[in-house]
Amino acid sequence: MSSTSAAQSPYYLKGSPLNVRLNGVIGWLARHGVSLMGSAELSVRGRKSGKMQRIPVNPYTHEGEGEGEGDHGQYLVSARGHSQWVRNMRVAGGGELRVGRKVREFTAVEVPDAEKLPLLRGYLERWGWEVNQYFKGVTAQSSDEEILAAAPDHPVFRITVLNAKKSSKKNSRSKKKNDEKK
Repeated sequence: MSSTSAAQSPYYLKGSPLNVRLNGVIGWLARHGVSLMGSAELSVRGRKSGKMQRIPVNPYTHEGEGEGEGDHGQYLVSARGHSQWVRNMRVAGGGELRVGRKVREFTAVEVPDAEKLPLLRGYLERWGWEVNQYFKGVTAQSSDEEILAAAPDHPVFRITVLNAKKSSKKNSRSKKKNDEKK
């Protein structure tokens, strides 16, 4: 692959077989109500298949100090770059976050690169122990210029929760059993 074609491809770091396996375990735990340090399972509709795609994520809550729109809120950051969930989110404009039976439906808006500095720095402070390897040497202690240079490689979405609901799988099973008894 030439450097020209590599420069044109958006950054994405594919997970190793071990990472894929661990993501499966973390996603399973989130589906069953166990959140590891705030992790949740993201469901977003596939842009080609139309089926819901699931992946574990680390939602980041940014507590800004200013009065501006981007100063506080909840965000999803793609540490691995322009992954499939990112591409699907751009088309779908939202999805669901799940921990156990609690499902939070949300809309998502991609944050421009110029506004990512405090979000990426905060995300790296919170999750750097897990994701620094995907940021090519950029850490929470890096200069503003270094973090901004990495910003195009790491999509960020501001999410707005529409509602939080409990999954009705268990309730529908109970209802079905009761109906069968009658």
